[in-house]
Amino acid sequence: MKVLGCPGVRPFLVWVLTVQLILWGSGVSAAESIGNCKQLSYSASEWEVLKRVEPLSRKNFTVQDKSYTYIFQLCGDAGGVPGAGIIQVDKDDAGKKPTIIGMYNTTQAIGGSDWVMLIYGNGDTYKGHCSKEKRRAIIMISCDRNTDMGKLEVVLEDRNRTEQCFYLFELDSHAVCPVIESELSTGSILLIIGFSFLAVYLTGGFLYQRLIVGAKGMEQFPNYAFWVEVGNLTADGCDFVCRSRNREESQAYRGIAPDTLAEEPEERDDHLLPM
Repeated sequence: MKVLGCPGVRPFLVWVLTVQLILWGSGVSAAESIGNCKQLSYSASEWEVLKRVEPLSRKNFTVQDKSYTYIFQLCGDAGGVPGAGIIQVDKDDAGKKPTIIGMYNTTQAIGGSDWVMLIYGNGDTYKGHCSKEKRRAIIMISCDRNTDMGKLEVVLEDRNRTEQCFYLFELDSHAVCPVIESELSTGSILLIIGFSFLAVYLTGGFLYQRLIVGAKGMEQFPNYAFWVEVGNLTADGCDFVCRSRNREESQAYRGIAPDTLAEEPEERDDHLLPM
């Protein structure tokens, strides 16, 4: 109780609870968006596949061919038709009831490294094809890192068989692309972090010196006096270590200081000359 009474603890607890509620709410939202899809038989692996394509939910994808308009929605009512995952609308008779190609309450999800295949079954019954079985739709979602939500395309309607007929659709999206693992080494990451801190330091220091302190010229550089001193000390150290010249003039004679050496007076030999 004493801990809760501390003034600094309450805001921290409120902040932690807020973050937890946001994370919990986002998780619930994601589950609800794909939770409408009912599997023929529950499979944890298929549920993981559905979670990969969750960003495509709550959106109608529409495509037209010569005769029909097709509307697809992931785990939602396509075109507002209850229970329909994908429908077919007759372009020549807009008032006609849409044909349900597949229901999302009989969903199958199969996934590979860079693709996901959704199968919606239990659609409207064929009238004169495929032994009058129920329609079925296959939606192939392929990886395209440059596409957020691509365009739905009709590939074919395979109904020239006695059973297992299907409609095939294609859709591109980066949602099913595999995660690219970072190839940066530890040293590269440290360099990036270091340069980032340096950029923040220079930019923030420059703005502070210019706008708050009112410095001009080189004085705008953050901690200018300190870095000048560091530069001078570095230069002195480099000069001491790297320069090859002697710092003191070599002596002319060992043991005799240079200042003791004086020019010998000029000898006078005039007295040796004959008179």
